[in-house]
Amino acid sequence: MKNLCIIFDLDGTLVDSERLCNQAFIDLLLFINESIDSLIYRYRGRKLALILADIEIRYGVKLPVDFEVIYRQKVNELFEFYLQPIPGVPEMLETLEYPICVASSAPMAKIRTALNVTNISHYFGDSLFSSYDVGSWKPDPGLFLYAANKMGFPPEFCVVIEDSDVGIQAAHSAGIYALKYSTEEEAEERTNVFSNMKFLKKRLDNIYAIKCDRS
Repeated sequence: MKNLCIIFDLDGTLVDSERLCNQAFIDLLLFINESIDSLIYRYRGRKLALILADIEIRYGVKLPVDFEVIYRQKVNELFEFYLQPIPGVPEMLETLEYPICVASSAPMAKIRTALNVTNISHYFGDSLFSSYDVGSWKPDPGLFLYAANKMGFPPEFCVVIEDSDVGIQAAHSAGIYALKYSTEEEAEERTNVFSNMKFLKKRLDNIYAIKCDRS
């Protein structure tokens, strides 16, 4: 194993869950008149409690006290039937020669379900870290710092792989180098952004070589 720890976000980075998570809102809250893409843009990487509060404010409603439970049950149902890994992720994970872990704002139960349904859980074992266990949500750096520490690496020898701006902000605040996964057309033209998982290993190998030269 090479001496560089790769910290993966979950939703939208390893598993193609963003559309399903937001489809659950549309299915359960019939008053929502926005597109899934609009919801993804607004809520990507955000804490669920903040999302629910925003929905209440914008639509002038009071959600049932048990709505979070109902919502998570709906998401689980959608995951069981429709969740897929991000294209290229299984093949990419097979080639990596680095210690890896997952650091997600999702509860641990959701993390495990998503990894199991998409058949990539064996790559991570128990190296899973949840904001709900740590008490820190992105863009706060606490989750990534906790993951790095538990994995036995200083921040400068970690790389975060994220798809959200709040996640990138959290990584930078933690002093951790970050790469953003994005399928936008201009993604490959932007620094520290990539659009195809098959290119990630090469990116990481280049980062590793630079860090080795500096150390």
